[in-house]
Amino acid sequence: MKLSTAVKPISHIKSHASEIISEISETGNPVVVTVNGEARAIIQDIKEYEKDRESTAMLKLLAMGRKDMLEGRHKPIHLVFAELKKKVRTAEKL
Repeated sequence: MKLSTAVKPISHIKSHASEIISEISETGNPVVVTVNGEARAIIQDIKEYEKDRESTAMLKLLAMGRKDMLEGRHKPIHLVFAELKKKVRTAEKL
């Protein structure tokens, strides 16, 4: 959905708040709030907001992993598994 189709002036938001919130909850589509014709805020369903935050966190983790790999901070998988097997064997002996 394009945000440009869901632009509402603050005066409309003030006078129709409960119906706008109901619509946002039902559709999951955000609404852009304008003040004096300028976009100033977005009203978004909480579930969609949480999904966006989770997606952003995952993208940050992927970017960090890629950076580590490019900077040489990684091990081949066979070495990682060998180290894990060794730790498991050590723990089993205890």
